[in-house]
Amino acid sequence: MSEYRIETDSMGEVKVPKDAYYGAQTQRAVENFPVSGVRFSRPFIQALGYVKKAAAKVNGELGMIPQDVADWIQKAAQEVIDGKLDEHFPVDIYQTGSGTSSNMNCNEVIATRAREMANDQASVKIHPNDHVNFGQSSNDVVPTAIRISTYLEAKNTLIPALNHLRDAFLAKGKEYAHVAKTGRTHLMDAMPVTFEQTFGGYARQLELGVQRVQAALTRVAELPQGGTAVGTGINTDPAFPAKFAEEISNFTGEPFVEALNHFEAQGTVDAPVELGAQLKTIAVGLLKIVNDLRWMNSGPNAGLGDIQLAALQPGSSIMPGKVNPVIEESTAMVCAQVIGYDAAISVGGLSGNFELNVMLPMVARSLLDSIELLSNASRNLADRSVSQLIVREDHIKALIDKNPILVTALNPLIGYDLAAKIAKRAFAERRSLKEVAKEMCDLSEEELEQALEPTKMTKGGFIK
Repeated sequence: MSEYRIETDSMGEVKVPKDAYYGAQTQRAVENFPVSGVRFSRPFIQALGYVKKAAAKVNGELGMIPQDVADWIQKAAQEVIDGKLDEHFPVDIYQTGSGTSSNMNCNEVIATRAREMANDQASVKIHPNDHVNFGQSSNDVVPTAIRISTYLEAKNTLIPALNHLRDAFLAKGKEYAHVAKTGRTHLMDAMPVTFEQTFGGYARQLELGVQRVQAALTRVAELPQGGTAVGTGINTDPAFPAKFAEEISNFTGEPFVEALNHFEAQGTVDAPVELGAQLKTIAVGLLKIVNDLRWMNSGPNAGLGDIQLAALQPGSSIMPGKVNPVIEESTAMVCAQVIGYDAAISVGGLSGNFELNVMLPMVARSLLDSIELLSNASRNLADRSVSQLIVREDHIKALIDKNPILVTALNPLIGYDLAAKIAKRAFAERRSLKEVAKEMCDLSEEELEQALEPTKMTKGGFIK
């Protein structure tokens, strides 16, 4: 660095960029972890700001730090919450497993900015450890920030995105409720289903995904803050944890509470692991949905061709006119990444030893990235694919009339064996099932017309 200042900590002097709000401990972390260049995202930094603001407010009210110092810290912490100081958070995700470097990064930034705002008006010099971090430890701050950030992002970003995609499927299903298409099991022709039924199934997957996330958030809402170093609450007021959780609820409008057991909340990341597993479940379901859309769109001539997805961009650098299901492919890659993140989160959960988990930053990054990816991909799929797709009604009708499996509806009328013979002959001769059945059984044309109507078959029960 060309311009710097000298800062000191318990280990000695460190050169720090002249205009940086952070201090010696942050700079040591920058130098020690040149690993990925990936920093914590906005939601996590915001959550750290919430933690420090709430802690300062409660500590000021309890008389643990001077009230004017608490006020200045809250003002500086609000700037962290608002994103005004993000450039001063340079520490790599792959750092000390407790996230101590990021906690101290936040403490130093807030202390420096609070001193700057106070401009010597504070009763004492505002210290990153003695005041900003009073009654706290990285061991409860970082797990708390993980829970706050993932809760808010899941509630405010992911759930609305999943509901938006669900609504797109319901609307498109209603638009084509009158169309029955060939159902498929084992990738082979089966009994017909309507598009409303197919898309309704996708919508239900997404509804259940929302419910799974909401259920997991009940556990995520328990905050470890107040356990300090090992869960005992050493060096903090016994009234602090509950008051802290109350303030976080006031700031965010969400039902955060003190952890029922601080040793569980700090020694494990079970609640974040549960949330990660639910995100994986959503990704698995979404991958099934987009692969179905890709299959139905395949062709246009040599594939299934049930639907036509919007033509958004040229699909080949060598084949003119080729158009590919790019939104579905993009979404599929998101799903694969989220499934991979869940594996990482699971390994992170396995890395809790005694009173502390030591993969907290990685768990935080993996959860927040998963939430962001699923949110963005779901909205993109809804807006650029599902809402714009067209059902190829004429093509579907031509195919379904030749579907030999429709003979299943004749089983109660002519028996399985004769129905099988009719189906095999219709397939071999590439003729409509109705035409062949008329030649091979005693049912009248009216009875065949009634029994082999595809839409009626989608309603269940017996055809009458």
